[in-house]
Amino acid sequence: MVLGIKRVVFAVLLLVLSPFILPSNAQQPAAPIKVDQITGLAGVKNKTKGSITIENGNLRFAHGKTNVDLAAASMQDVVTGNDSQRLVHGTLGTLTMFAPYESGRFMSLFRTKLDTLTIQYRDADGGLHGAIFTMGAGKADALKKELVAHGAHTSIPIQEDADKTSTKAPAPDAKEPKP
Repeated sequence: MVLGIKRVVFAVLLLVLSPFILPSNAQQPAAPIKVDQITGLAGVKNKTKGSITIENGNLRFAHGKTNVDLAAASMQDVVTGNDSQRLVHGTLGTLTMFAPYESGRFMSLFRTKLDTLTIQYRDADGGLHGAIFTMGAGKADALKKELVAHGAHTSIPIQEDADKTSTKAPAPDAKEPKP
């Protein structure tokens, strides 16, 4: 009798909680990364905000209804870099330069970190083009690894994690100091 009640309670709990159990896919597409396209994409104005995703071996830049696809196989060089920009930029940043006693220059010392992704690619006619993107810090290296995995080329090797390189053993010919 007790075993039957436990089964009924378990079945009722399973039915009640089943809408909260979400099915999981084996591989979900990566979330789009918000970027600023500085220059280089055909049909897109310079300094355009948008998002980047990598789908089916293509890098897709989306801005509103505009989508630009670049095949990873057509990428001749993919380079990442670290940079920074003024925290206060735009019109307000320009106006701070006119502040008295050079306090505007002090404001330019406050900076935010960002990553750059530079892509050199060939179009369908064989013409060489380049595109430059900026994004939040720490996102460009993951994009570069994924693009290289899909067939893009790079002139600068992909950096391995610091944890893997710091666990190297000392060279066998290294001499220890004598006491």
